[in-house]
Amino acid sequence: MDIIRLRHPHGLCSRLSNQAKNNQFGEGGMSASDKRPKITKSDEEWRRQLTPQQYTVTRLHGTEPAFSHTYHSSKKQGIYSCVGCGEPLFDSSTKFDSGTGWPSYHSPVSQDALSEHEDKQLFSRRTEVRCAACDSHLGHVFPDGPEPTGLRYCINGAALIMESDDGQNAFKNS
Repeated sequence: MDIIRLRHPHGLCSRLSNQAKNNQFGEGGMSASDKRPKITKSDEEWRRQLTPQQYTVTRLHGTEPAFSHTYHSSKKQGIYSCVGCGEPLFDSSTKFDSGTGWPSYHSPVSQDALSEHEDKQLFSRRTEVRCAACDSHLGHVFPDGPEPTGLRYCINGAALIMESDDGQNAFKNS
């Protein structure tokens, strides 16, 4: 599998090449054996690296207000990566308008990009999704998405950084 290293505000990040992106879950995709050790940082390190909103969302499992982040309506093509560690999470080709006010995707870039956890807050059971590499809270996954997966990954824009296909950051994270 081809991995391209790109500059990320917090260091280098991995970006799947077009060849690897087009083969998301099949032969040549990322496997558990390709995973690196989990990234761990002290609370102080996270606070220095992230903006207050990014810290609240990713480390304290917060939620940004609906329609508040520019990524919810972005049409730019590229890769959405974790703001905490730069690992690729979603390809813009899987993004769709769910009408919820948060960026929504029908599938991650690989099976190993995310980890799922039961969330019993707010008087209901939901499935929380986190970055598998650094355990940053991203949002939730629901079984009401479009084909081909039927899933809706409802993700906080503050938990993402988008690298457009032209190599530019699409937006400055707030």
